[in-house]
Amino acid sequence: MAAVKTTPSVLPHDETHFGYVVFIAAAAAMGGFLFGYDSAVINGAVTGIQKHFNVGANQTGFAVAAALIGSAIGAWIAGQLADRIGRVRVMLLAAFLFTVSGVGAGLPFNIWDLAAWRVVGGLGIGIASVIAPAYIAEVAPPAYRGRLGSLQQMAIVLGIFVSQLVNYALAQAAGGKSENRLWGLDAWQWMLLMEVGPAVLYGALALIVPESPRYLIATGQDERAREVLNKVEGHEDATARIAEIRAVVASDRRANWRDLLGPSGRVLAIVWIGIGLSVFQQFVGINVIFYYSSLLWQSVGINEANSLLISVSTSLVNIVGTIVAILVIDRIGRKPLALIGSTGMMISLGLAAWAFSYATGSGSNAHIPSGEGTVAIVAAHVYVFFFAMSWGVVVWVMLGEMFPNRIRALALSIAASAQWMANFAITQSFPSMSRWNLSGAYVIYACFAAVSIPFVLFFVRETKGKALEQMG
Repeated sequence: MAAVKTTPSVLPHDETHFGYVVFIAAAAAMGGFLFGYDSAVINGAVTGIQKHFNVGANQTGFAVAAALIGSAIGAWIAGQLADRIGRVRVMLLAAFLFTVSGVGAGLPFNIWDLAAWRVVGGLGIGIASVIAPAYIAEVAPPAYRGRLGSLQQMAIVLGIFVSQLVNYALAQAAGGKSENRLWGLDAWQWMLLMEVGPAVLYGALALIVPESPRYLIATGQDERAREVLNKVEGHEDATARIAEIRAVVASDRRANWRDLLGPSGRVLAIVWIGIGLSVFQQFVGINVIFYYSSLLWQSVGINEANSLLISVSTSLVNIVGTIVAILVIDRIGRKPLALIGSTGMMISLGLAAWAFSYATGSGSNAHIPSGEGTVAIVAAHVYVFFFAMSWGVVVWVMLGEMFPNRIRALALSIAASAQWMANFAITQSFPSMSRWNLSGAYVIYACFAAVSIPFVLFFVRETKGKALEQMG
């Protein structure tokens, strides 16, 4: 499922249509909002889940990471589904999965039932991670494609922020603890149930946005495509655009595994570099902050209410960092931004590891000296900022740009799957690693940030300002 390749010069765009395009792009980006919300909402619920089901680190880690299994599957099948049943119907499917997952995860019978519903939500995450940017690329006029495409990443970080804000508010309403009762249920159950609201809104918006012109033309619905093109691009006569899109659709060929091999029979280096970018993005441990920060701060003696407040503030920093990345990525380039981020993460993770080494005790007896605790909190916020303003955006941009046209879709799917698997490994392992040695876990993440510097320097090519057709 590839975006239509067009040139701005043949597409005069009437500004009166811009508001409509922004609306439908924002509606599609609601999938990204739910992606971020569903991924991070578990952070505030994890303590309550542990106490409610009386489970240890391994079961907790699996329940949190289970969504990533569904995400990998959802991302893998989304493109084929979208080509078969249409982009809008796939959005509706994602909205349905988010809705039933929110209800099921909020009312589970046991930890394994919760994990199963997390897998269902993960399917929605995986589908939304593919369909939203693809749909936006296919309906957005070229002059606005970059800015409208950035709505997806901004929606993701907003979803993370709102989930942490909701978690904090519900915990406060329940007396500061997610395991306390609130309106007939535990507060952590309400945290998960709250996802139903934006999921239903996403479904309602999907019902009123138009189908992608590319899909309509590919399925012989030229008149409907003409109507959509007139609305989003302002053409009085869309015949030339329909012919252009039909030519691109006709030339599409689904890549196969052999296309990923070089003359020597080995996997192309560019594919390994894409996988490497994906793996490094996760192995620096960023999702430990978004999935477990509440548990993390409690493990060094900070009470649950304050730990949830810290989670809100790190999510806000995540938004600020993402805005910075969007503003500068086309000015200074992808590689310099990634190198700045790696250096900042290496230093801040190292400081966090140093601070956590002073933590003593465990459970309710955990404690960290005030000075080192302050360093840990500041370092965590600095770390999130450097990730958000670099690797959080750069990797997705580069994965969309770096591969040759003939293998782009397949190579991107492989790199995205590698990212979900790396995410699963980090998410599953952190509860056990933190019990083994919290400081040691952060030393490992800092080392991955350090190794990413020579990886970017020597293996990653700059893609700033290059046409997709120049990638080879």
